[in-house]
Amino acid sequence: MKIYKKLNLILVALLILISFSVFADLPPDPGGGPGGGDLPVGGGSPIGGGLITLLIAGFTYGIVRFNKLRKKDL
Repeated sequence: MKIYKKLNLILVALLILISFSVFADLPPDPGGGPGGGDLPVGGGSPIGGGLITLLIAGFTYGIVRFNKLRKKDL
């Protein structure tokens, strides 16, 4: 039984060490820093359409939940 505990401990330690290496990132492009290149500092992706979609979805979800709770109280 002690062998299994040691083996489990070693396996968990290896998995944790491997998971940290997965989050490693490539070094930045020399010309791609903030203010350098064609993209603005925050990036080049628009957020307007996605923001409106999320607001509409949240508003719809809130209305549905409110109606279910109101019907439950009646």
